[in-house]
Amino acid sequence: MKNLIKLAGLVIVALCLMTAGAGSAEHNHANSKHHEKAATQPSANPLIEEMRALDAAFREIVSGVAVGDGHRVLSAIETLHGSMEKTQHALHAGEIKLPRNPQKVKEFEKFDKEFHGELEALAKAAERDDGKMMASFTKRLIDGCVMCHGEFRK
Repeated sequence: MKNLIKLAGLVIVALCLMTAGAGSAEHNHANSKHHEKAATQPSANPLIEEMRALDAAFREIVSGVAVGDGHRVLSAIETLHGSMEKTQHALHAGEIKLPRNPQKVKEFEKFDKEFHGELEALAKAAERDDGKMMASFTKRLIDGCVMCHGEFRK
């Protein structure tokens, strides 16, 4: 129960971070159709595509973890397959420049690989319907998002 309370707090923080700078509620409501459309349109930048996919997946992951639905968590994770590889390929091809600390591309790659390793661990916990481990891995993943954005995002 204590972990679920911590997870709920982290979810609130993560959602606040995701919506920071988005403007007033009226502005968000008026542009919600535009946001939904933009979130589903592919970007020329695989890193942006991966971040959009992660944003959508995490909304489902957090909801699935909150209600103890491992199948829902797994379904959300499955939507991410291939995104890391596209990002890694684009990084190696020089098609992506990190907005902050671009000289630390190797560290970014390491964080990205570790993050996706944690996603795999979350998937295994979800397969077992292990609510405690799903909550723990989800918290670690959200912490990773915040850390990575602090290091590499403007």
